[in-house]
Amino acid sequence: MTDAQPASPRTTMRRGTDRAVYERQRIRTILDAGVIAHVGVTTDDGPIVLPMAYGTRGDGDAAEILIHGALANAMLKAGRSLDVCITVTIVDGLVVARSPFHNSMNYRSVVVRGTATAIDDPEEKSTALHVINDHIAPIWDTARPPSASDLKKTLVLSVPLTEASAKVRDGDPIDDEADMDGPYWAGVVPLTSTWGEPHAASDLADGVDMPESVIALGGSDAQPT
Repeated sequence: MTDAQPASPRTTMRRGTDRAVYERQRIRTILDAGVIAHVGVTTDDGPIVLPMAYGTRGDGDAAEILIHGALANAMLKAGRSLDVCITVTIVDGLVVARSPFHNSMNYRSVVVRGTATAIDDPEEKSTALHVINDHIAPIWDTARPPSASDLKKTLVLSVPLTEASAKVRDGDPIDDEADMDGPYWAGVVPLTSTWGEPHAASDLADGVDMPESVIALGGSDAQPT
Protein backbone atom coordinates (compact mmCIF):
# COMPACT_ATOMS: atom_id res chain seq x y z
CA MET A 1 0.00 0.00 0.00
CA THR A 2 3.04 2.29 0.20
CA ASP A 3 6.57 2.61 -1.10
CA ALA A 4 7.89 3.39 2.38
CA GLN A 5 10.09 0.72 3.94
CA PRO A 6 9.74 -0.85 7.41
CA ALA A 7 11.83 0.79 10.09
CA SER A 8 13.16 -2.49 11.49
CA PRO A 9 12.73 -6.26 11.27
CA ARG A 10 10.51 -6.04 14.36
CA THR A 11 7.96 -3.94 12.46
CA THR A 12 8.17 -5.77 9.13
CA MET A 13 4.86 -7.33 8.12
CA ARG A 14 5.14 -11.04 7.35
CA ARG A 15 1.48 -11.89 6.76
CA GLY A 16 -0.95 -9.82 4.75
CA THR A 17 1.92 -7.77 3.36
CA ASP A 18 -0.39 -6.14 0.81
CA ARG A 19 -2.10 -4.40 3.74
CA ALA A 20 1.11 -3.12 5.33
CA VAL A 21 1.60 0.61 5.83
CA TYR A 22 5.01 2.01 6.76
CA GLU A 23 4.55 5.64 5.75
CA ARG A 24 4.82 7.73 8.92
CA GLN A 25 2.10 10.23 8.16
CA ARG A 26 -0.48 7.50 7.52
CA ILE A 27 0.55 5.84 10.78
CA ARG A 28 0.09 9.14 12.62
CA THR A 29 -3.33 9.61 11.01
CA ILE A 30 -4.47 6.26 12.42
CA LEU A 31 -3.06 7.07 15.85
CA ASP A 32 -4.81 10.44 15.80
CA ALA A 33 -8.13 8.69 15.09
CA GLY A 34 -7.75 6.11 17.86
CA VAL A 35 -8.72 6.46 21.51
CA ILE A 36 -7.15 3.64 23.55
CA ALA A 37 -3.70 2.08 23.27
CA HIS A 38 -2.98 -1.41 24.56
CA VAL A 39 0.51 -1.59 26.03
CA GLY A 40 2.21 -4.96 26.37
CA VAL A 41 5.17 -5.57 28.67
CA THR A 42 6.97 -8.55 30.15
CA THR A 43 7.18 -8.61 33.94
CA ASP A 44 8.54 -10.99 36.54
CA ASP A 45 5.01 -12.35 36.86
CA GLY A 46 4.66 -12.87 33.11
CA PRO A 47 3.39 -10.75 30.22
CA ILE A 48 0.63 -8.24 30.74
CA VAL A 49 -1.30 -5.93 28.41
CA LEU A 50 -2.78 -2.72 29.82
CA PRO A 51 -5.22 -0.29 28.17
CA MET A 52 -4.04 3.32 28.39
CA ALA A 53 -4.90 6.80 27.17
CA TYR A 54 -2.27 8.25 24.86
CA GLY A 55 -1.29 11.15 22.67
CA THR A 56 1.29 11.81 19.97
CA ARG A 57 3.57 14.74 19.23
CA GLY A 58 6.64 15.69 17.21
CA ASP A 59 7.67 15.09 13.62
CA GLY A 60 10.20 12.88 11.86
CA ASP A 61 12.69 11.19 14.18
CA ALA A 62 11.38 13.30 17.07
CA ALA A 63 7.86 11.86 16.82
CA GLU A 64 6.72 10.02 19.94
CA ILE A 65 3.70 8.43 21.55
CA LEU A 66 2.99 9.42 25.13
CA ILE A 67 1.20 7.14 27.59
CA HIS A 68 0.42 7.22 31.27
CA GLY A 69 -0.71 4.53 33.62
CA ALA A 70 0.28 1.73 35.94
CA LEU A 71 3.68 0.54 34.75
CA ALA A 72 5.60 1.90 37.75
CA ASN A 73 6.56 -1.44 39.32
CA ALA A 74 7.66 -2.99 36.04
CA MET A 75 9.69 0.09 35.17
CA LEU A 76 11.42 0.21 38.54
CA LYS A 77 12.45 -3.43 38.21
CA ALA A 78 13.71 -2.77 34.69
CA GLY A 79 15.79 0.23 35.74
CA ARG A 80 13.42 3.05 34.67
CA SER A 81 13.20 2.01 31.03
CA LEU A 82 11.13 -0.76 29.56
CA ASP A 83 10.78 -2.48 26.20
CA VAL A 84 7.12 -2.24 25.24
CA CYS A 85 4.76 -3.05 22.41
CA ILE A 86 1.90 -0.59 21.86
CA THR A 87 -1.10 -1.33 19.65
CA VAL A 88 -3.99 0.87 18.56
CA THR A 89 -6.87 -0.64 16.57
CA ILE A 90 -9.91 0.93 14.97
CA VAL A 91 -12.61 -1.42 13.66
CA ASP A 92 -14.48 0.03 10.67
CA GLY A 93 -16.84 -2.83 9.90
CA LEU A 94 -17.64 -6.53 9.88
CA VAL A 95 -16.89 -8.32 6.63
CA VAL A 96 -19.50 -11.06 6.17
CA ALA A 97 -18.37 -13.63 3.62
CA ARG A 98 -20.17 -16.42 1.83
CA SER A 99 -18.26 -18.84 4.02
CA PRO A 100 -17.49 -18.30 7.72
CA PHE A 101 -13.90 -19.20 6.88
CA HIS A 102 -13.57 -15.91 4.99
CA ASN A 103 -15.34 -13.67 7.50
CA SER A 104 -13.14 -10.73 8.45
CA MET A 105 -13.13 -7.12 9.61
CA ASN A 106 -12.26 -3.85 8.01
CA TYR A 107 -9.82 -2.14 10.32
CA ARG A 108 -6.90 0.23 10.80
CA SER A 109 -4.23 -0.84 13.28
CA VAL A 110 -0.80 0.35 14.39
CA VAL A 111 1.97 -1.48 16.21
CA VAL A 112 4.74 0.47 17.92
CA ARG A 113 7.83 -1.22 19.34
CA GLY A 114 10.39 0.60 21.45
CA THR A 115 11.78 1.60 24.81
CA ALA A 116 9.47 3.49 27.13
CA THR A 117 11.25 6.08 29.24
CA ALA A 118 9.77 8.06 32.09
CA ILE A 119 9.28 11.81 31.89
CA ASP A 120 10.22 13.04 35.37
CA ASP A 121 10.66 16.79 35.02
CA PRO A 122 7.43 18.37 36.35
CA GLU A 123 7.15 20.94 33.55
CA GLU A 124 7.85 18.37 30.83
CA LYS A 125 5.43 15.94 32.47
CA SER A 126 2.71 18.57 32.56
CA THR A 127 3.25 19.34 28.87
CA ALA A 128 3.07 15.62 28.01
CA LEU A 129 -0.13 15.18 30.02
CA HIS A 130 -1.59 18.14 28.16
CA VAL A 131 -0.98 16.26 24.89
CA ILE A 132 -2.53 13.05 26.24
CA ASN A 133 -5.52 14.83 27.74
CA ASP A 134 -6.34 16.85 24.66
CA HIS A 135 -6.16 13.78 22.44
CA ILE A 136 -9.14 12.41 24.37
CA ALA A 137 -11.01 15.48 25.67
CA PRO A 138 -9.54 18.92 24.96
CA ILE A 139 -10.39 20.52 28.31
CA TRP A 140 -6.88 21.26 29.60
CA ASP A 141 -7.31 25.00 29.23
CA THR A 142 -10.76 25.07 30.85
CA ALA A 143 -10.22 22.67 33.78
CA ARG A 144 -8.25 22.87 37.04
CA PRO A 145 -4.55 22.55 36.27
CA PRO A 146 -2.85 19.47 37.78
CA SER A 147 -1.26 20.13 41.14
CA ALA A 148 2.30 19.23 42.11
CA SER A 149 0.82 16.25 43.98
CA ASP A 150 -1.08 15.15 40.87
CA LEU A 151 2.08 15.23 38.79
CA LYS A 152 4.10 13.37 41.41
CA LYS A 153 1.59 10.50 41.48
CA THR A 154 1.36 10.16 37.70
CA LEU A 155 3.70 8.04 35.59
CA VAL A 156 4.16 9.44 32.08
CA LEU A 157 6.13 7.54 29.47
CA SER A 158 7.53 8.42 26.07
CA VAL A 159 8.08 5.90 23.28
CA PRO A 160 9.64 6.99 19.97
CA LEU A 161 7.61 6.31 16.83
CA THR A 162 10.68 5.21 14.90
CA GLU A 163 9.67 1.52 15.05
CA ALA A 164 6.06 1.58 13.93
CA SER A 165 3.96 -0.06 11.25
CA ALA A 166 0.30 -0.17 10.36
CA LYS A 167 -2.04 -2.66 8.77
CA VAL A 168 -5.23 -1.64 7.00
CA ARG A 169 -8.08 -3.68 5.51
CA ASP A 170 -11.06 -2.28 3.66
CA GLY A 171 -13.44 -3.42 0.98
CA ASP A 172 -15.56 -6.49 0.31
CA PRO A 173 -15.17 -10.12 1.38
CA ILE A 174 -12.66 -12.25 -0.49
CA ASP A 175 -14.49 -15.48 -1.23
CA ASP A 176 -13.64 -18.67 -3.09
CA GLU A 177 -14.44 -18.54 -6.79
CA ALA A 178 -16.66 -21.59 -6.45
CA ASP A 179 -18.93 -19.73 -4.00
CA MET A 180 -19.43 -16.57 -6.04
CA ASP A 181 -22.63 -17.69 -7.79
CA GLY A 182 -24.05 -19.58 -4.80
CA PRO A 183 -27.05 -18.68 -2.63
CA TYR A 184 -25.00 -17.20 0.22
CA TRP A 185 -25.06 -13.50 1.13
CA ALA A 186 -21.87 -11.47 1.37
CA GLY A 187 -21.21 -7.85 2.27
CA VAL A 188 -19.98 -5.38 4.85
CA VAL A 189 -21.65 -4.12 8.04
CA PRO A 190 -20.05 -0.71 8.75
CA LEU A 191 -19.17 0.25 12.31
CA THR A 192 -19.06 3.91 13.29
CA SER A 193 -18.38 5.44 16.69
CA THR A 194 -19.67 8.81 17.85
CA TRP A 195 -19.80 10.62 21.17
CA GLY A 196 -23.27 11.17 22.58
CA GLU A 197 -24.80 14.39 23.84
CA PRO A 198 -22.87 15.70 26.90
CA HIS A 199 -24.74 16.05 30.18
CA ALA A 200 -23.63 17.63 33.43
CA ALA A 201 -22.59 15.64 36.49
CA SER A 202 -25.32 15.29 39.10
CA ASP A 203 -23.19 17.15 41.66
CA LEU A 204 -22.15 20.03 39.39
CA ALA A 205 -22.51 23.41 41.07
CA ASP A 206 -25.02 25.87 39.66
CA GLY A 207 -23.76 28.41 37.15
CA VAL A 208 -20.87 26.34 35.75
CA ASP A 209 -21.02 26.41 31.97
CA MET A 210 -20.09 23.46 29.79
CA PRO A 211 -16.84 24.20 27.90
CA GLU A 212 -17.18 24.76 24.18
CA SER A 213 -14.69 21.96 23.57
CA VAL A 214 -16.98 19.48 25.36
CA ILE A 215 -20.03 20.72 23.48
CA ALA A 216 -18.10 20.20 20.24
CA LEU A 217 -17.41 16.56 21.15
CA GLY A 218 -21.13 15.87 20.92
CA GLY A 219 -21.34 17.20 17.38
CA SER A 220 -23.10 20.18 15.87
CA ASP A 221 -26.48 19.16 17.29
CA ALA A 222 -25.27 18.87 20.91
CA GLN A 223 -26.67 21.31 23.43
CA PRO A 224 -25.46 21.96 26.99
CA THR A 225 -27.60 20.12 29.55
